This record gives sequence, C-alpha cells and structure tokens, in this order.
Amino acid sequence: MGPSDSPYASGVFYLSITFPTDFPMKPPKVSFTTRIYHPNINSNGSICLDILKDQWSPSLTISKVLQSICSLMSNPNPDDALVPDIAHLYKTDRSRYEATAQEWVRKYAM
Repeated sequence: MGPSDSPYASGVFYLSITFPTDFPMKPPKVSFTTRIYHPNINSNGSICLDILKDQWSPSLTISKVLQSICSLMSNPNPDDALVPDIAHLYKTDRSRYEATAQEWVRKYAM
C-alpha cells in the first residue's frame, strides 16, 4: 500500500528486487513494476534513491530500503529527479501533481 500521507495512499504497488551475487556489498536492484507518477521514478520503474546507488552500505537491510522507498513516495526529491516534467509540476503546482498522481493510482495501482 502507498503511504497514508501521500497521494499514493489507496494504491497497491509492486516492486522487483534483484540481489546481486555480492550482496550485501553491493545494493539490490529495486524497481517498481506498478506504474507510478512520481518525479524520482521513471516509466521503466527505475528509482532515483541515493541508498540504492552511491550511498549504499552493507549494513542496510531490505526493510530499510523499503522504508526509504515509502519515505520517497511521501516526500519526493524534485531536485534529483528522473522525470524533470513531473518534478517541475511538483514544485510549481502541487495540487495538480497530487491529482495526477491519484489518477494514476486509480488507473494502475488498484
């Protein structure tokens, strides 16, 4: 389920998690398989999240990764966007961004 404090609250989102052979020394590859309207998640489901890239630490757990993804859903980072158009809308017209995100939840995540 999407975080209750986000426009994704009523949606059910699926992720793909692939563990590299050298896990936990390298981060898992995590992507959304459910379409989502979000500035940090592109149409392929790729997620722009620092702990999945250069800020990975072997001490991080999958639980922490999933918590971080939930946090990103509640608090997008438009300054490190994968989808600049959505980031721009998030910064300039938050209510329209949230309405579009909710529309995508109804279309793709129910």
